[in-house]
Amino acid sequence: MNDNCVSLKFGTKEIILIGTAHVSRESIDEVSRVIRESSPDRVCVELDKGRYGSMTEQENWERLNIAKVFKDGRGFLLIANLVLAGFQRKLGNELGVKPGEEMKTAVDTAGELGIPFDLCDREVSLTLRRAWAKCGLWNKCKLLASLLSGAFTKEKLSEEEIENLKKASELDGMMAELADYLPPVKSTLIDERDYYLAAKIWESANSNTAAANSKVAAVVGAGHLQGIKVHLEKIAAGNESVDVAELDTVPRAGFLSRAAGWLVPLLIVALIVLGFFRADTDAGIEMLLRWLLLNGSLAAVGTIIALGHPLSILVSFVGAPIATINPFIGVGLFSGVVEATLRKPRVSDTQTISEDVTNIKGIYRNRITRALLVFFLSTLGGAAGNIISIVTNAGTLVK
Repeated sequence: MNDNCVSLKFGTKEIILIGTAHVSRESIDEVSRVIRESSPDRVCVELDKGRYGSMTEQENWERLNIAKVFKDGRGFLLIANLVLAGFQRKLGNELGVKPGEEMKTAVDTAGELGIPFDLCDREVSLTLRRAWAKCGLWNKCKLLASLLSGAFTKEKLSEEEIENLKKASELDGMMAELADYLPPVKSTLIDERDYYLAAKIWESANSNTAAANSKVAAVVGAGHLQGIKVHLEKIAAGNESVDVAELDTVPRAGFLSRAAGWLVPLLIVALIVLGFFRADTDAGIEMLLRWLLLNGSLAAVGTIIALGHPLSILVSFVGAPIATINPFIGVGLFSGVVEATLRKPRVSDTQTISEDVTNIKGIYRNRITRALLVFFLSTLGGAAGNIISIVTNAGTLVK
């Protein structure tokens, strides 16, 4: 076995970890070879039900209700999911390999040999939601900016960079960079998944249906290899539990996090009220109008940049102040729902979305991604308007 394959013995059981790159032809061939040569009793793959379904079935975007996504507060998550998918697709096109093909090869090889397989990864949406819960608005914007810059860069990979990608999972590498850029979410993006994968692999090796002298082959991203190995050794020594139920939930925001949502509207209202009492009526009215115009107009500008429908632009302008006062909603909810309602996604949009998210022209052409862009830029514009109005109104009081 090479450096990307590790055999671990735990009593009568053996776990073979096969580290792969998700866009490497060599990884695909190696996965098939190792499974055939080692003849394991079970095969584990770093996939969740959602990703496995998208590989084995035509991804059914026709079922997507974009307006419901906004109403459920999942707009940012859908953007992040689509950008990650676009990043993988772009890399796969450059390298000539479909991302995740080595995982599908593991499943297909197991099926051909009559070996049962287990999906051992946590749902991507749940991982993103847990990471999202640890981010404030600024970190959310940083996260999406980092994803977008990686997805839409025009820079071509050199031969050396392509070879480096084959040594580790490109998705895991991207996750590692994001963890460095956003330390608060490192534990969710990197550490939790290492532990989660190790626990699920251990459960597969010790399930009721596993043979007494069972051998498990686990196909995982190369970036997870060492972390999983460490956790498996801790689990075998009794120093860690295999109960990962807590990692399958989204933690409820603490009191301070929930209270922070009220900070901006309270600060805006407080400054305007102080303007009436400490200055005069004219100053208070001026501060109120300044906030309304900055908040509404910048939200509208965001919608204009997204080439939103004229009515979406109007709704952004009117809805931004309303959304600011109520932290449980955002202006993106108003503008996004209106955009998705007035410009309903076409069948062609659902068929080409995976390709459209890889370039700016495609995002503007596709009505699903256009609605998401309206949602995102109107939200960003409204937030910028609030910050500018707070600074300028505070300056008025100081004078």
